[in-house]
Amino acid sequence: MNSLKQWIVRNGLGNVALLALVLLVAFPLALDLFRLNLVGKYLSYAFVALGLVMLWGYGGVLSLGQGVFFGLGGYGMAMFLKLEASDPITTKIQSTPGIPDFMDWNQITALPIWWKPFQSFPLTLLLILVVPTLLAFIIGYAMFKRRVGGVYFAIITQAVALILTVLIIGQQGYTGGVNGMTDLKTILGWDTRTDSAKYILYFLTVGLLLGAIVLCTWIQKSKLGTLLLAMRDKEDRVRFSGYDVAMFRVFAFCFAAMLSAVGGAMFTLQVGFMSPSLVGIVPSIEMVIFAAVGGRMSLVGAVYGALLVNFGKTYFSESFPDLWLFLMAGMFLGVVLAFPDGLAGVYTQRVKPWLAKRFSRREKPVPPAAPPTAPPAVTHETPTLPARLSSQQT
Repeated sequence: MNSLKQWIVRNGLGNVALLALVLLVAFPLALDLFRLNLVGKYLSYAFVALGLVMLWGYGGVLSLGQGVFFGLGGYGMAMFLKLEASDPITTKIQSTPGIPDFMDWNQITALPIWWKPFQSFPLTLLLILVVPTLLAFIIGYAMFKRRVGGVYFAIITQAVALILTVLIIGQQGYTGGVNGMTDLKTILGWDTRTDSAKYILYFLTVGLLLGAIVLCTWIQKSKLGTLLLAMRDKEDRVRFSGYDVAMFRVFAFCFAAMLSAVGGAMFTLQVGFMSPSLVGIVPSIEMVIFAAVGGRMSLVGAVYGALLVNFGKTYFSESFPDLWLFLMAGMFLGVVLAFPDGLAGVYTQRVKPWLAKRFSRREKPVPPAAPPTAPPAVTHETPTLPARLSSQQT
């Protein structure tokens, strides 16, 4: 037990341990199943926020199109679930049994070839990770090798999000169009709508999220994390030192895309649908807000930011349906203006010093009071002469 505690302290994972207690113990005990399922949905967005901490906070590259990779991961999982729900027996009333219902409605008579890999669950998991990462590599390599960054890169990622949204809506026969993919009920024959399944999916999401935080922490403490910070602050100095700045940024962009895809897949499993409304520019900007509110340099803060913003979104929309958008905007502006470093900055700059001062004052040892000393006793003895003088007198 002591060795585990020392390992947590040595690697700076105390905040991660506290977050684990909140997610694994406090929330399941305090919330009902409906609210817990909402928290699981919010935590799927936290994967995107973690990627933005690595890309924006450490790499200095702001992407306004992370909804693209979140959507690709979600659609990859949705395609597998939709094919499983479209077996020939279930779809025997269709004109072409064995294909998704929206394909049959659009007079498609055979399953497209690019859908067939998603009939295998292991291959689906692999594609969920590979396809968004490959797209991020293509975009990042094309941009960063030409030293395109800053505002221009952010605008380009927004354009990619818009293009993908238009493509999904336009190809209704292959993607489900504006309605997306719905009626996703089972995975490998396991009903995801039951209470036990919702608990399992919640804890699976939390486990993957904590693992992602530990992985990101390890990267931050490695030489790679140091180089990302150096490139953010002194790009030319790092380049003149012989490092390929473009490829390091490509790595950060690809890593953030992979984390976003995992979040999208977990979102589809827990919510049971995927639509283009989660891919476009607006949700991508919301995902940046999660990292900004939590603190773009803090992994744990990004998780709390995702929870806070989504909880506020749910609460305001339920309590103030006519004003919730204005309230959300006010909350975001207030947090950013009052706390530029987000919730993590509030903790590190105010709460943590206050706690350290309080505990140091409480634990400071009080020196014991010295016993009173008695005054020296007065004696009437005849003083003796030094030996040298006495010898001279004799």
